[in-house]
Amino acid sequence: MTEDNSISIVNLGKLSKPADTLIKKVSTAIGGILAPWQIKRVAKAQAEANLIGANNEIEITELQRRAMHRFVEEEAKRQENMEEITKKSLTYLHDDSSPDQMDDDWVTNFFDKSRIISDDDMQIIWSQVLSGEANSPGSFSKRTVNLLSDLDKKDAELFQTLCRFVWDLGSNHSLIPLVFDMNDEVYNELGINFESLTHLDSLGLVNFHGLAGFKLYGLPQNLKAKYYGQDLILRLPKDSDNVLQIGSVLLSQAGKELANIAYTTPVNDFFDFVKLKWNGFLPTSQEK
Repeated sequence: MTEDNSISIVNLGKLSKPADTLIKKVSTAIGGILAPWQIKRVAKAQAEANLIGANNEIEITELQRRAMHRFVEEEAKRQENMEEITKKSLTYLHDDSSPDQMDDDWVTNFFDKSRIISDDDMQIIWSQVLSGEANSPGSFSKRTVNLLSDLDKKDAELFQTLCRFVWDLGSNHSLIPLVFDMNDEVYNELGINFESLTHLDSLGLVNFHGLAGFKLYGLPQNLKAKYYGQDLILRLPKDSDNVLQIGSVLLSQAGKELANIAYTTPVNDFFDFVKLKWNGFLPTSQEK
């Protein structure tokens, strides 16, 4: 796209009310998001004018002139990144979203961290965080946003891969990646192993305990586990206060928040793999 053919984010066609509200909210919090994409051309022209005016008063060195041009280019690119993320986020807004309820400090921090993100895939992740917060204010903490800013593309892809093993074990135990044996082929062939899990732990996305693993306590006798729309009913031995081994990985709070926007696909045969692991808890009708 050439500089003179660029468009404004407000020229996206007729916007829904939530989209219009989000753009205004972002503009209020950080300023300038409604400015046209021609900002590169305008900024350069203004910078040149300022330099010409400055030459009448003081001598501008060539080094200073280059520094000024570099600053203009960098700020124009950051503005472009912020507008792209905002534009992408509009796709994920719900009709009943509440952008006006978003905290201004949260929005300011979000764009302070995301303005350097130029990779298209990473922009999509950031846009989903922005829209997710607009859909349900308070869904993403500042800490999660700050953690996301430290992730590179490979980190994000690795985390998304781990999320392919996530099960929902009920309202109090949703989003649990079931990694029973990190040396098993079902995990290793997708790059989930001791090294990668340790790395995700160091990033603050998971809690990894490779030896003892984790257990859920206080479970009812009948428990419904879900994996990508498939239900698995477990019948635990006691009437109440049951314990269930769930493997060596738990998502951190930030990991849970980001897992909610991780659009992934199920792992082939993983439902049957887990079913076999929990075979002793299956009612007779589910054993086959």
